[in-house]
Amino acid sequence: MTAEEVLAELQALGSEQTKKTLMRHGAVEPLFGVKIGDMKPLTKKLKGDPKLVLDLYDTGNSDAMYLAGLLADPGAMTKAQLRKWAKAATWHLLRESTVAGVAAESPVAVELAEEWITSPKEELATVGWTTYSLCVAVTPDDELDLDRLRDLLSHCRDDVHTASNRTRYTMNGFVISVGSYVKPLLAEAKKVAKAMGAVSVNQGDTACEVPLATESIAKVEQMGRVGTKRKSARC
Repeated sequence: MTAEEVLAELQALGSEQTKKTLMRHGAVEPLFGVKIGDMKPLTKKLKGDPKLVLDLYDTGNSDAMYLAGLLADPGAMTKAQLRKWAKAATWHLLRESTVAGVAAESPVAVELAEEWITSPKEELATVGWTTYSLCVAVTPDDELDLDRLRDLLSHCRDDVHTASNRTRYTMNGFVISVGSYVKPLLAEAKKVAKAMGAVSVNQGDTACEVPLATESIAKVEQMGRVGTKRKSARC
């Protein structure tokens, strides 16, 4: 199928109500308002076409860009392509789910995460922190640089409240992710979470709340799931 044919299928799946909801959360035109659950059946018949993946993302349509992330082969994505995706992402769902999810499963996950978290641009910094969060969620502990993760935890403790708005959200999420998925760093993540306390983020005209890191980590600990890795960084 071509990107144009896929766009036609996505348009048929869209709804004005879903579109309004997504736009209230930050999505921008163009988009059709397709629920993710309705989009996923398309992946079964579209996977295996790397050109289609890139073409869909290049449409600039939010639904098509999200679908591209579901279809992408992270191992086949180059650093240049992932950088292009990060810069072209139009809102936080694409940055923190699509781009970060694909990047986290790629061989260059840490390299790009390190590059992005130092960017003065909030849009790239948030991709970086989320890429790191998802990377630790899917990577075995013995393959992680624990000392570097300790450094990043300290950075979150010291700087989260002075970071830019959405960066605060993703830094808070990083601490939760380390505490939830990296068992050797549980105690340190809990200390950092306690030191940070509540993190304030303006999320616009939504009822979304910022998870309290101490509570989020405690829930995972109570379920006995600390260190249980995710099968995929994408959803």
